Amino acid sequence: MAFRDLLIGGVLLLGLASCVRMPGKNLDHPSPSEGSGSFSPGTPSSDELDPENWYRVYFTDPAGPTAETFRGGPDADLAAAIDQARLSVEVATDDFDLWSLRDALIAAHRRGVAVRVVAESDNLSAPELQALVQAGIPVLGDRREGLMHNKFVIIDRWEVWAGSMNFTLSGAYKSNNNLIRLRSPQLAENYLAEFAEMFIDDRFGPGSPANTPHPSLSIEGTTIETYFSPDDGTAQELVRLILGAQQSIHFMAYSFTSDDIATAMLARAQAGVEVAGVFEETQYRQNEGTEFDRLLGNGLDVRLDGNPRSMHHKVIILDDRIVITGSYNFSNSAEIRNDENTLVIHNADIATLYSAEFEEVFQLAHRK
Repeated sequence: MAFRDLLIGGVLLLGLASCVRMPGKNLDHPSPSEGSGSFSPGTPSSDELDPENWYRVYFTDPAGPTAETFRGGPDADLAAAIDQARLSVEVATDDFDLWSLRDALIAAHRRGVAVRVVAESDNLSAPELQALVQAGIPVLGDRREGLMHNKFVIIDRWEVWAGSMNFTLSGAYKSNNNLIRLRSPQLAENYLAEFAEMFIDDRFGPGSPANTPHPSLSIEGTTIETYFSPDDGTAQELVRLILGAQQSIHFMAYSFTSDDIATAMLARAQAGVEVAGVFEETQYRQNEGTEFDRLLGNGLDVRLDGNPRSMHHKVIILDDRIVITGSYNFSNSAEIRNDENTLVIHNADIATLYSAEFEEVFQLAHRK
């Protein structure tokens, strides 16, 4: 499934009346008068501030033409947004080797935009991160055993880009990943508070406080919950949401070793809720404590992914109306050691987009 044209059938179009087919696999909620999914990122124009244009969803295309050229993936629009930044760009990245983002950040810095980066220390020697340092951009590593596993960007304190996609060639072009752009000053404030904990206070992992300004907020009638690990007890919140599912639970999991989350899924399955999911096969083969065999043994339709690289999503879709996404793997490390972020988006249109991605990944997956 690639960063390519996504043909949406009649039924899907009815569910996404204001979404349109676009070049590439990026979908948003455009202005009805605009007639297309395009937008000019950065300096807010009247179209950008239109309440109908507050999100855009991207999925990578490991089997498509962009995977061969390393051009036109989700990083292209993110780089374009950075190119239009006027005030500030904050980046939290586990790994980093995309030249598009390197060049956009250096150009922003040179025109006077305040650019700051937090990265996983194990990856600080990457040439692209070192290029940022050499350009004068402050880059801080976490310098600890646990991972700084976030992948998010905040632009001009009103636009947040987040999801499962590492800012790498592999993440943007070879692995299955998702990236979502959300426009909201309140949501940006949440992510800025988390960034400040790391960059300014130098507090990572278990040492970071639970101080999200707006843990639950609304954008144009859509409720969005934000959780940062390990300070916000993300697992218990996911369990709460899963236990509230009434019809279906679909998931795509790079790493899934959480007993509590699996137990909640099994409880809903026993109550008649449809539960199905895809596990990353390499993680299943190499990790101890994976929940795959437990779920399979209890009769759930769980499969191993069909991507020869990585199925890197960390997504749960509940009742085709709630999407859980972000950097948070369903694991103990994500819960108690790593710096992670999780978004819970209560929006049926966005859930439909993620459900289409799930169906494609699910159909390519195989049973054990």
